[in-house]
Amino acid sequence: MDRMLFIRALLRSLATGAFILILTATATAASEAEPTDIGCIGCHTTPGLNTRFPGGEVLSLAVDVEGLNASVHKTLHCTSCHSGIRMYPHPKMTASDYRAFQIENGKQCRVCHPNQFEQELDSIHARAMAAGNLNAAICVDCHGSHAIGRPNQPRHKISANCGKCHGVIYAQYITSVHGKALLEDSSPDVPVCTDCHTSHKQEDPTTQAFRLRSPKLCAKCHADVKLMRKYNISPDVFNTYVADFHGMTVTLFEKEHPDQKMNAAVCTDCHGIHDMQKVTDANSTVVKENLLNTCRRCHPGAASSFPDSWVGHFPPTRDRYPLVYYVNLFYRFLIPITIGAMVLFVIIDAGGKIVRRFRKGRA
Repeated sequence: MDRMLFIRALLRSLATGAFILILTATATAASEAEPTDIGCIGCHTTPGLNTRFPGGEVLSLAVDVEGLNASVHKTLHCTSCHSGIRMYPHPKMTASDYRAFQIENGKQCRVCHPNQFEQELDSIHARAMAAGNLNAAICVDCHGSHAIGRPNQPRHKISANCGKCHGVIYAQYITSVHGKALLEDSSPDVPVCTDCHTSHKQEDPTTQAFRLRSPKLCAKCHADVKLMRKYNISPDVFNTYVADFHGMTVTLFEKEHPDQKMNAAVCTDCHGIHDMQKVTDANSTVVKENLLNTCRRCHPGAASSFPDSWVGHFPPTRDRYPLVYYVNLFYRFLIPITIGAMVLFVIIDAGGKIVRRFRKGRA
């Protein structure tokens, strides 16, 4: 009897062991096929967990799990970005300080974002980094490390991110007509930094080529009829600009000599770059009371009546600048009539010569 009980107990033990082995094997296979982050989170939520760089700088190793779970990367595994860390203890860090650590790990972004990464390599930030400026922006400086949200939600976050490095410019921007409309009115239409400078492939805005091309940046909004009507702004500002001396000169140089320095005014010379105000604002550089001083930046000897010679960004009409309107109207008829008469004269003269030659040949 005792022997039978012993055999039954042994069989139950063997069955239980086999079940545990099967379950363990299944779990191991599942974990190899789709690794979980339980082990990572288990350690990296430990308060005060940190390490030190050779120079004594402390790196916190604690992860904000709530921020990570709310990020756009919440479906990724830890090893998707930390691909070199698979086992514990982890490989020894090779970075000498925190910035070197960020730069080294930032290269992982190219695995999922190759296009953006390639564009960034051709940006002014990457060129500054290559020249030795280790503070030049990399992916994590703009997007963050773990709590990565969508870069345009809310939209004002885009310019705020740029302001972390470009604080003086950001301070000007938020007091401008664009910045106020963005922050106070949450306007979806006013430009943020990336609308003019792009997101990843930023050009050097101090070059002459960028300056000559800048009116077209303004035109993306200010030549959009539907958008300008929404805000009761004239959509003719770009067309009137390229039709006057300044605009025609800039357009010619952009096409023929994009890198050659020239002093014809572009939009930002009159309106400002990051600090432009409404044209009716008392602090605006183009309000009537300040316009003469603005003109004198390029025309130092300009008399007080100098701004009166400019009709602004509005086509002249019979009610507004009637003299200019009628002169334009006169030439609108005179030029085609004159050219048409010349063409008609050439045709008649050529026809007469042909007729005379034909008659002479017959005689």
